[in-house]
Amino acid sequence: MALNIEPGNVFYVMLYALIPAIATIMGSALIFLHTKVGEKMIDSGMGFAAGLMIYISFVDLLIPSFDFGSMALPFIGFIIGFAMIKLLDVLVPHIGIIHSKLHSSGKKLGKTILIALAIAIHNIPEGIAVGSSTIYNLDSGFRVALSIAIQDIPEGLAVAIPIYMTTNSYLKSFAIGVLSAVIEYISAFIALIGLIDTYLTLPLLLALSASAMIYVVVHEISPEIFGHEHDEYSTGGFFLGLLTGILFGVVYGG
Repeated sequence: MALNIEPGNVFYVMLYALIPAIATIMGSALIFLHTKVGEKMIDSGMGFAAGLMIYISFVDLLIPSFDFGSMALPFIGFIIGFAMIKLLDVLVPHIGIIHSKLHSSGKKLGKTILIALAIAIHNIPEGIAVGSSTIYNLDSGFRVALSIAIQDIPEGLAVAIPIYMTTNSYLKSFAIGVLSAVIEYISAFIALIGLIDTYLTLPLLLALSASAMIYVVVHEISPEIFGHEHDEYSTGGFFLGLLTGILFGVVYGG
């Protein structure tokens, strides 16, 4: 794939990053429907998100990171991405953001803050993925932004639910969802450092975001959606996510 790198791509980073941010807000807004979302639906939706994230991580991020003529930089970026998200996970106590088992003890405000931080942490690599892939190639950037946007809708609802369970407030749940969308949008601009020295920094960023997203799928999403006696829904959602990624790759020239 020919590189399409120019300063004008900064505008497209601003534009494309809005797509998943808006989708996250839409997903969070579903909390206002006041309908009980079943565990099967959540697991199916998050399985779909996981499958799509895996596809994006390898096809649109990791593999393109080797197009810059260096074998070492993508490996270094991959390790940095894992170390970064792992460190953030350690700094913020682990919380199952999908099926949180929230207890009545402790301050609700503290739990809400921790959940919000966990959501923010897991949105950062998605933002970097959109920004770095857009700088790499505009078509790839649009495909990544659209793919992440689609999986952000069920993910946005899934992360709003435990906040509602903690606060009993639809408005607060939605507000934190909006905040997570803002953080995801801002994170996309981290990738602009890829314009400083494209052949040095961009492969690092592509591999870094791929590694971080894979970590989120393996360490956060997968343990939460399996083991509820209806794994077939999670598995079906996962493969549907993969197929969606493949379809986008065909339609948009991936």
